[in-house]
Amino acid sequence: MKLVTIILNKTECLDDLLEQFGENKISGATIIDSRGMVQELVEHDHEDMFFLMSLRSLLNPTHKENKTIITVAKDEDVALISKIVNEVTGGLDHPDTGIMFTLPIDYLEGLNH
Repeated sequence: MKLVTIILNKTECLDDLLEQFGENKISGATIIDSRGMVQELVEHDHEDMFFLMSLRSLLNPTHKENKTIITVAKDEDVALISKIVNEVTGGLDHPDTGIMFTLPIDYLEGLNH
């Protein structure tokens, strides 16, 4: 089993992503409103504002939040989840789209798969 984490910067893709998960029997995802470090620091009057603004210019200037999606998946479902995420978002290899990673689950309770 894997813990799949997707940090989705293209939040406009969330509904389509969840719909595709449902159509492919990927269920049980939790969605958390989240913000990146640069977005958070730019909001505060920080001493290194020039540096932060230069970082910010590399990102989408209207991007203020992202969505963190976590789900528990069978090892064999990770490739399908990755395929869905990349098709819906246009590809995680594009800047400011998001990232996805997995972690092994050594212990799990309360989920009947």
